[in-house]
Amino acid sequence: MRQPDYHPQPVRMFTRDRSIASIIGPEGQQLTRDSLPAPNTKRWVIRRKAEVVAAVRGGLLTLDEACERYSLTTEEFLSWQRAIEKHGLAGLRTTRLQEYRPGTLKAGSLKVGMRNRF
Repeated sequence: MRQPDYHPQPVRMFTRDRSIASIIGPEGQQLTRDSLPAPNTKRWVIRRKAEVVAAVRGGLLTLDEACERYSLTTEEFLSWQRAIEKHGLAGLRTTRLQEYRPGTLKAGSLKVGMRNRF
C-alpha cells in the first residue's frame, strides 16, 4: 500500500498557540498532545518521527518542548524535518540514510579504478 503524500504545515517552531487542541497528522489522523508518541519512546519508526515533526509545525509543541519531551537534540529534530521536506516520509528511514544524506557513498557507487583508493 502506498503511503499518502505528506504535505508539511507551515513551520511554527518556537511558539505554541495554546488554543490548538489538535492537528491533522502525517497519515491524515487527528493528533492531540495525548496521542503523540510516549515521552519514553526509544524506537523511532517513521510514523513517530513524522508525528513529532507535525506536532511542532502545527503548534501542538514548541521545538524546545519536543526536544525536552523526547530527549532529542535540536539538530536531530531538524534533521527529521529536513528529511521530510526533501524526501517525504521515506527520508526518515534510518536504513536508507546513505541514499538521502549528501556526501555519502552508496555501495557500488565508486567508479572502477577508484575503489582501491579508499
